[in-house]
Amino acid sequence: MTHRVAVLALDGVVTMDLGIPARVFSGAYGADGAPLYSVTTCSLGGKPVRAKEGFEIVVDEDESLLETADTVVVATQEPGEELLDAGELPPEVAAALTRIGPRTRIVSLCTSAFLLAAAGLLDGLRATTHWGYCAAFARLFPDIELDPDVLFVDNERILTSAGGAAGLDLCLHLVRRDHGAEVAAAAARRCVVAPWREGGQAQFIEHPVPAESGRSTSDTRQWALARLAEPLTLEDMARHAHMSVRTFTRRFRGEVGVSPLQWLLQRRLAEARRLLESTELTVTRIAKATGFGDPVALRKHFYAHLGLSPVAYRRAHHAPELTVTAGP
Repeated sequence: MTHRVAVLALDGVVTMDLGIPARVFSGAYGADGAPLYSVTTCSLGGKPVRAKEGFEIVVDEDESLLETADTVVVATQEPGEELLDAGELPPEVAAALTRIGPRTRIVSLCTSAFLLAAAGLLDGLRATTHWGYCAAFARLFPDIELDPDVLFVDNERILTSAGGAAGLDLCLHLVRRDHGAEVAAAAARRCVVAPWREGGQAQFIEHPVPAESGRSTSDTRQWALARLAEPLTLEDMARHAHMSVRTFTRRFRGEVGVSPLQWLLQRRLAEARRLLESTELTVTRIAKATGFGDPVALRKHFYAHLGLSPVAYRRAHHAPELTVTAGP
């Protein structure tokens, strides 16, 4: 069955973020070419919504749509004074959120984490929001474990994202979680965005721009991606970029948000996941092809980052289950 996504738009909605769920989920198709998701936008009472940018958006459905959705996405909206001052929801918003089913997946984009927190949906969970609002969030909701340094947080049923493009990352993460890396990569291509940014990657909080801004690490990143099977070191990458290790590391972190070696590990894990899902290569061959060297190292990193083994990951994503061999 097609997965039903309901997007809740409230007054003060950020227009770009409102369109993200439909743009991503509507680009996900099954092997038979059928759409995997249907996306519908709703508002309180089905009334037009005043966008933050100063115009109205006409919405066809009311909040009753939340009762039958498989996933509810609360689009980014400007938090009102009552919410920022006292953590209190307008009664009509609180009532709407109670209509979400107990098994429905709930996603907040950016500052909509304030709404979920005020409704008690994030109690005892980890969460994130836009870095510019983290101080206010921590003050209002001290019992929620706020992580201000990530793009999104996945608590299985309830997920929160940081600002702007992090909503894209979270929606693509859900497509990947639901249907695998190949479907998510195809959806990303249709959106013309990068198919993978780890949720743990740092938000792009204001940092000083490096003084030497003439050269980029982009070419070196492409060079490294073509050589994932090789035992690349930080020195190798800096040498390719014609920079000192210190300069390369500083510039890389300023452009990407993580260190070169963290980024390289993320890329290797992403490629290993893709191969587990879409090929019949043994875990040993995949470990070699992605630069981990042997199944033990690959298994160690899979447990550390995903909480399961490569074989269990393959089984969960419906790829053929293969025996791990000691040979190539």
